Amino acid sequence: MSGTEAKTGKTVTIEQIGSPIRRPGDQRGTLIGLGLNKRHRVRTLEDTPAVRGMIAKVNHLIRIVGEA
Repeated sequence: MSGTEAKTGKTVTIEQIGSPIRRPGDQRGTLIGLGLNKRHRVRTLEDTPAVRGMIAKVNHLIRIVGEA
């Protein structure tokens, strides 16, 4: 993690709204990487390009609750 990412303090809050059942394994792995594994779980994560890429990959299974 670089110094600029740590200083920004920006976060994104996401909620899982879809099930990984009958989805490709990499999508399930991405949800686990985001800290989600059951519907309606909510996580607040640091807003980094890596997290944004993971969100884009499974955007049909999650929703963004808030950004700070």
